Amino acid sequence: KYGVEVEDDDAMGKMVSQINTWNFDLFKFAAISKDHPLVSMAYIILQTERNLLRSYNVDPPTFIKYMFVIEANYHKTNPYHNATHGSDVMQSCHVLLGYSVVEQVFTDLEVFAALFACAIHDVDHPGLSNQFLSNTSNELAILYNDHAVLENHHLATAFKFLQEEELNWASGMDDKQRQLFRKMVIDLVLATDMSKHLSLLADIKTTVESSKVAHNGKLVLESYNERMLVLQGIVHSCDISSATKALPIYKAWTERIIEEFYQQGDRERDLGLNLSPMCDRQNPSIEKSQVGFIDFIVLSRVDLSAYRDSDLWSAY
Repeated sequence: KYGVEVEDDDAMGKMVSQINTWNFDLFKFAAISKDHPLVSMAYIILQTERNLLRSYNVDPPTFIKYMFVIEANYHKTNPYHNATHGSDVMQSCHVLLGYSVVEQVFTDLEVFAALFACAIHDVDHPGLSNQFLSNTSNELAILYNDHAVLENHHLATAFKFLQEEELNWASGMDDKQRQLFRKMVIDLVLATDMSKHLSLLADIKTTVESSKVAHNGKLVLESYNERMLVLQGIVHSCDISSATKALPIYKAWTERIIEEFYQQGDRERDLGLNLSPMCDRQNPSIEKSQVGFIDFIVLSRVDLSAYRDSDLWSAY
């Protein structure tokens, strides 16, 4: 019932009872799931919480098998970009999509695509930035012409496994659903590219300010493009949401991302390259970098004046 075998059913049951809360402890969840947080999170949310697997004729055993492969292709050696991070982003998205302001805005397939995109959005991440890959003429940078290198790779990896018959959990969808699902997942994962952060926020602001707000406080997004733009913003926000969590959780994630930055910096130093920002462990600036991250990234969210006091955006 949790997608994986667990030793302490009571402990897992308690964790599942908290799955709709913002300050969910993914590190504890990972331990209870016997280091299979992504498989378990994906199954619990998509099958138990939202009934989406059943709605789209997805065979649960095939889906679980696929998620085990995806989880195995997240690098455990990455301090930050690992399966626990993927699980965290998925769970955060699940929570935001439950807020009243957007609860009835998106179709079931759009919700399914967003949650799946979160689950696979960093699969096979090497723990290095797009810029590092381009600067070192990495084969991925050459393959994707220095454009959203990692994001394209995550998508290609996830969909490549879906081509294998024994892993193809989407075979129960009709052709139209499957094609639209793929298109949405691609658009959502590409939007996690940090180089698109400011332009994405500007587009969302324009869209939201021109949209109508229903009397019950829910957004009225009349077109697919409007809904997808806001959904991209939600997925992207969840990807950078650690600073909005309870302090112990935020600190734990910060320690992990800083160590991953430092490991890249070590490689840059060994290669004689200029060190990327925040990557020099010999000159640490953790506090300064986090203040900058919060001020210019986390708090550079859209001023959604029509519903800025709503539950959805109070998280940011």
